[in-house]
Amino acid sequence: MPSSAAAAAALEVASAYLSPALLNHSLRAYVWAAARGTAEGVPFDPELLYVAALFHDLGLVPAFDSHTVVFEEAGGHVARVFAAGAGWPAERRKRLSDVIVRHMWPHVEVSEDPEGHLLARATATEIIGKEADGYPAGFRAEVLERYPRLDLTEQFLACFRAQAARKPGSSAAAAVGSDLAGRMAANPLDAPA
Repeated sequence: MPSSAAAAAALEVASAYLSPALLNHSLRAYVWAAARGTAEGVPFDPELLYVAALFHDLGLVPAFDSHTVVFEEAGGHVARVFAAGAGWPAERRKRLSDVIVRHMWPHVEVSEDPEGHLLARATATEIIGKEADGYPAGFRAEVLERYPRLDLTEQFLACFRAQAARKPGSSAAAAVGSDLAGRMAANPLDAPA
């Protein structure tokens, strides 16, 4: 995990607003993304990726949920404000927001946005188990032991169903409409060890 002041502050903010299950999900998303980037030789900014992973679902929590924009955009706005307070330059703040918004895209080109690419793949691993078998079994077990999944499936589905009901044109609504519940139920990360 990055050890910068901004990374520590991001963890403090995320810990204050995310449930334990969503916080662990966000930390695992960073670990999966960083591990994949390292294994595949994808150059990435660890601090940017870490802060994006911690904030990528902040738009789902009541304090930051927006009735005017989808949750990934709301999370991007919160992250941008946080990054301004952390003293990040405007271009880096925009990058952070873009990474968070793009984590819901079906594909993010690695050459255009390595952090967005890695976070999108990692969150797909987290939620539906996509590419989970690309990580060694011992590594998966260690990550899940350190950051247990808790009741992530139930919480995440409840959040996405609420988003879908209020924002029918959102990415969350599309996910719910494409059997998110069934795909989550089949996630190998939730299989008994």
